[in-house]
Amino acid sequence: MTTSSPKQTVVCVFCGSQPGNSPAHLEAARSLAQQFHAHNVQLVYGGGTVGIMGELSRTLVALSGPKAVHGIIPRALVEVEEGYKTPATPASSSNQTPDPAAGKAPERTSAGGDSIEETEYGTVTIVPDMHTRKRLMAQKVLEGGPGSGFVALAGGFGTMEELMEVTTWNQLGIHKAGVVLLNINGYWDGVLQWVQTAVQQGFVSAENAKILAEARKTEDVLRMLREYRISNDRMALDWGQE
Repeated sequence: MTTSSPKQTVVCVFCGSQPGNSPAHLEAARSLAQQFHAHNVQLVYGGGTVGIMGELSRTLVALSGPKAVHGIIPRALVEVEEGYKTPATPASSSNQTPDPAAGKAPERTSAGGDSIEETEYGTVTIVPDMHTRKRLMAQKVLEGGPGSGFVALAGGFGTMEELMEVTTWNQLGIHKAGVVLLNINGYWDGVLQWVQTAVQQGFVSAENAKILAEARKTEDVLRMLREYRISNDRMALDWGQE
């Protein structure tokens, strides 16, 4: 009698297309990639090639191979992403040697249609719009194995919007996956304070405030996703096959 292998953990990371002013943010991206490699986690992200997004994806591809990363990006953004136009470049100052077990070195090869396969940023799926991008990223997480979930590193408006959407979906009962803020250099302190203010002023319940978990070290992220407990105050709505 054969037993099926457990599903691979899939973590969607929201993060910026800018590197930020502090090197701590790029270092956190590299460190998180190392954690994903060590624990055989697949990364799903927005497909960007620069800033924190590019550093995270390139580092993990260098360690685990291109199949460890799935980028999902709208076609309009592909047109302005320098990483899809220029020769392959390693993650900056990551000092990582590619794992021989990862197979051949990644190449940028266009498969036509809606995908660019096995680049130094992983396997990339091109979608028509932002809504499709977010839906597919969430879908990949929900199809993943134990410990799958969402993580936010530092970023701008887009990162905030993606973070709050999956947090709202959790509150509405659309999914049960964990949502973790990786709070480097106090970047998310203002958001966490706002959540407490919303609790104090009656807009968010104290129980639902726990939907957003905080990690201060990359080493804690995967453990927090594995140990994530859903709020007892979530809405029990029937979303069918959403």
